[in-house]
Amino acid sequence: MSHHLLGAHMPTGKGLGAALRDGKAIGCTAVQVFTSSPQQWKAKAITDAMVADFKAAQRETGIDCVVSHDSYLVNLCAPTDENRMKSIDGLKGELRRCHQYGIRWAVSHIGAHLGQGIDEGLKVAAKSVLEVLKDTEETIILAETTAGQGSSLDARFEEIARLLELTGNPDRLCVCLDTCHIFAAGYDIRTAEGYHETFEEFERLIGIGKLKAIHANDSKKALGSRVDRHEHLGEGEIGVGAFNLLVNDPRFFEVPILLETPDAPEGHERNLAKLWSMAK
Repeated sequence: MSHHLLGAHMPTGKGLGAALRDGKAIGCTAVQVFTSSPQQWKAKAITDAMVADFKAAQRETGIDCVVSHDSYLVNLCAPTDENRMKSIDGLKGELRRCHQYGIRWAVSHIGAHLGQGIDEGLKVAAKSVLEVLKDTEETIILAETTAGQGSSLDARFEEIARLLELTGNPDRLCVCLDTCHIFAAGYDIRTAEGYHETFEEFERLIGIGKLKAIHANDSKKALGSRVDRHEHLGEGEIGVGAFNLLVNDPRFFEVPILLETPDAPEGHERNLAKLWSMAK
């Protein structure tokens, strides 16, 4: 059976509708987008015309599965009240924009503890997540696994499990797994044995049902390096084996598998063709 939700993070300079159309042109059946600049707090207001074009593009392309990625500035466990509140408001804004477009999932890196320690960082992040959820509707936050670079949270499955526990495991808090990130964090998915052990641990600690999106990226850096550097599929330290297993894993046939590899969108077209060629 061929996986039917393969895609990539597509540029949105010409609007979200264009991102879907460009994605369709390179073979996407799912697309990830930014709804605003990932490097700025301020976001442009979304007009009715922007939403209408997005909806029209969904009808034209048949791409119903769209995931957003929030701003890189968001840090829900920032140690200063000012930055934490900016982050909370920033993620609220992201979820509200998603709600306007009808986007179901918003990926977030959640945060970095910046010296507070993992446990305290997770406690602060959990309070922030609950505040965001209380003031927004429908769109689900996907806490992304990280490489653990610097003081980034959620490099280990135990940390995500703890975040879910601290928030009361709400339906609107789920997970996005990044293959490069988990590999850099120490999960060896290069062999069938390592791949299955990794997802058995995910199931035990978090539950596969909580996994709503996957970022498919090879890694420039070695296993356990804790350095987040994406590479083209099969050209990094992970190799093609893990991606072959991933696209043919029946647990993920309805989970969007999305590329964030270098040289978008040209690189995405090449990497997406590799994914489709692996799908049995």
